[in-house]
Amino acid sequence: MFAEAIEEILKDQCTPAAVRAIEAGGSAEALWDAIADAGFLELLAPEDLGGAMLPLPDLFPVLTALGAYAMPLPLAQSIAARTVLAGRTEIPAGMLTLAPALRCAEDGSLTCPLVPYGAIADHVVVQNEDQVLVLPGASAVRTLTGVHGSLVATMTWQPESQTAQTTLAAGGLAELGAALHAALLAGAMRRVFDMTLQYANDRTQFGKSIGKFQAIQHQISVMAEHVAAALIAAEAAFQGDARMPAPLASAIAKSRTSEAAVLVASIAHAVHGAIGVTEEYDLQLLTRRLHEWRIAHGSEAHWNQVVGQRVLQSGQERIVDFIRTASV
Repeated sequence: MFAEAIEEILKDQCTPAAVRAIEAGGSAEALWDAIADAGFLELLAPEDLGGAMLPLPDLFPVLTALGAYAMPLPLAQSIAARTVLAGRTEIPAGMLTLAPALRCAEDGSLTCPLVPYGAIADHVVVQNEDQVLVLPGASAVRTLTGVHGSLVATMTWQPESQTAQTTLAAGGLAELGAALHAALLAGAMRRVFDMTLQYANDRTQFGKSIGKFQAIQHQISVMAEHVAAALIAAEAAFQGDARMPAPLASAIAKSRTSEAAVLVASIAHAVHGAIGVTEEYDLQLLTRRLHEWRIAHGSEAHWNQVVGQRVLQSGQERIVDFIRTASV
């Protein structure tokens, strides 16, 4: 129900033209208000706080829909951040995002490197050991990456900046950010696959569609396998009755989806040829997100180490036994 409802909003408000406009520095108010006014910011909030208290399995298709539309706003992050802060501290208005790391300088200044949507976020939620800080975007110095269309920014606050804080188990935000981006990646990859398959069937060469050539069929088959594996891994992180994704399942999900993202993007552009990299064609809106979300909150290299350490600590003699209990 919620996935279908947000899909209708995204079709009208999160069009490729709207995504391009926001990436170019245009106003995000119309898209943000349409989603906020529909109540989607409170999907995970308790019912006594006006939320839907949506189970994780029902949240997953909402997140994949955001990925499929190359969402240019920190909506997934805002939903999660509001849940983390609910009942612990006052939730600030506006767009919230999750920072992957925090650096504390000797002079008291704070730096969050490469914050997803840091270029436009109103507040940043970041973990500092067992504390969670809520940092105002308005007082931050934002340094953009310079990548075309990217809304990632490194954010720095001077010592006098006002912050709110609350407590949370160490490491909690890291896995949460990983799970969110795994779902976004899975949705974007599924959309990229659909576009690639459609293009291969429509584009003709030598009198027949290029999708009938064995070399193209082989590439699309490999792509389909990785998209399916990514979707399964990401969905596994959003199972159970808990209010937050399981840490290990989140690590596995981000590892698998980040690994698949590079291959899916490269095959999509190989099949599309030159048209795939043009500004006017929508494929690049999604493949740029794949590369950006792949490294957000840690790439596959980081999470592979985390999963590997858990395997060694588990005492399981066979890897299949470890996998069977990974989300428990």
